[in-house]
Amino acid sequence: MDAEEFRRAAHSAVDEIVDYFTTLDSRRVLANVSPGYLRPLLPSAAPEEGEKWEDIQKDIETKIMPGLTHWYFRFLSRSKETLAIEQSPNFMAFFPANVTYPSILGEMYSAAFTAPAFNWLCSPACTELETIVLDWLCSLLHLPASYLSTSASGGGGVIQGSASEAIVTVMIAARERFIKEYRGPVETSKNSPTPTDEQKEEKAWRLRTRLVALGSEMSHSSTEKAAKITGVNYRSIPVTAADQFSLTGQGLKEALLDLTRNGWEPFYLTVTLGTTSTCAVDQFKEIAEVKKQYPNLWIHVDAAYAGPVLLLDKYRVLTESFEAFDSFDFNMHKWLLTNFDASCLFLPRREPVVSALSITPSYLQNNYSSSGLVTDYRDWQIPLGRRFRALKIWFVLRSYGVNGLKRHVTRHIELGDLFADLVKKEGKGLFELVAKPRFALTVLRVKVPGEVSNETRDEGRTETKMNEGVMSDNLHDVLIVKDDDKKSSDDGLLSQGNAVTKEVYETINAAGEIFLTGTLIKDVYAIRVVGANEQTDEAHLRKAFDILVKTTKNVLERWGKRPVTG
Repeated sequence: MDAEEFRRAAHSAVDEIVDYFTTLDSRRVLANVSPGYLRPLLPSAAPEEGEKWEDIQKDIETKIMPGLTHWYFRFLSRSKETLAIEQSPNFMAFFPANVTYPSILGEMYSAAFTAPAFNWLCSPACTELETIVLDWLCSLLHLPASYLSTSASGGGGVIQGSASEAIVTVMIAARERFIKEYRGPVETSKNSPTPTDEQKEEKAWRLRTRLVALGSEMSHSSTEKAAKITGVNYRSIPVTAADQFSLTGQGLKEALLDLTRNGWEPFYLTVTLGTTSTCAVDQFKEIAEVKKQYPNLWIHVDAAYAGPVLLLDKYRVLTESFEAFDSFDFNMHKWLLTNFDASCLFLPRREPVVSALSITPSYLQNNYSSSGLVTDYRDWQIPLGRRFRALKIWFVLRSYGVNGLKRHVTRHIELGDLFADLVKKEGKGLFELVAKPRFALTVLRVKVPGEVSNETRDEGRTETKMNEGVMSDNLHDVLIVKDDDKKSSDDGLLSQGNAVTKEVYETINAAGEIFLTGTLIKDVYAIRVVGANEQTDEAHLRKAFDILVKTTKNVLERWGKRPVTG
């Protein structure tokens, strides 16, 4: 393909991409194929000779498109300028996966420049733009000044591939820092009272077997996976419905005391701003107080989805405790109009990460890196090479501006509240909220006939003040999930409610008109509905709600002919 052929092919590809976005409403949301559908449609081997672009492009619609689930956006006009693309309004599962025209343009330039960018010398603009746009984001999110690249503490931000990758990165740093600073005894011989390097190394390996990484039972599975990758133990800290599934300082303290009493060494903790199942927010202020007694405990804030709420002044109080923590990460590719991958990791002190991950063979040595005047992001991540991802973030920030991003997030929160009101008011007696609606997420279950109503289920009900009043939660209309294993006469109905809720969820997704996700919270099966779509309005939400109501009534009618089990 020569330059002119590329020009024609690129125009054709852009036209097809725009056509795809404009036809999203008419496409089935969930891919309707069986596992292995693609292999029979493709040749058994690569072609011996090159093919024409026109022939290649035809296969996108006929072979690839049927296997796509449509997370993405159709177009949105801002004034006279077509700027963004809107996620299919029928996709209400998982969390948003955004893409916008400025973001796509950033990917195009990044692909053209094809810089591996593992150190400053490879392409100075790649490194320096990343540092600058991450500082912009740090300020926009109201993170402490120590997280800036210009801070006296040596902080800064780096773009990772995902929040999961960020957790692995900081857990490695936490492990190495803990081992380095551990003051336990080292076995020595009578002839050599001073520990040898071999004895120190043996001590480190023995210590590794006792290291424990922590997360709450609502933490994302990536923390447990990171513990497996880094070769340490993992423990989950229970949370309660009375605390709205957030990790509390007391809960953390009890877990730390129990571990240390039994000879374990807790060294790392993931706290969460917006858990996956319920968007719970852990008690940052309380946890920061506990950390004072455990200064070597690395605390990482996972704000993968909900981090953008920190743009809003209402939520900036949540970051006041972050000065005591060791890292913070959120995904621009979930809520902030940037396509995958763009996970932004911030550190108040970069030294532990750089120290743990820096290896400099002779072929990577250069005068700029040796001078200490430049940043080499290869030392801030697991891979060596990296893409020029800062471009698409730069394009998005400049295209939308701060106020545009704030409006974007605020609108989604309002849409989520609107859907929750439909559930509470028009769905009363049919549905029940499992957790307080938050950050455009509503979590509900089907209420089977005969279950105790919310009005009479008062046992254990409290009003929880979360994070200095910002997240004050009145739990009226919210199901109080049992936190113990005691059985009651309501347990059989709860079990049946779980089965009905799961059947409703599976029936809706099988139809393909809208796409939702299910989750298990304690012993309660629930349906998650995320209303974080730019162009979704009350009509879209009511359509989804009507589908929920109609499907639920049909399922309950079928279940009415079945015996009650449990």
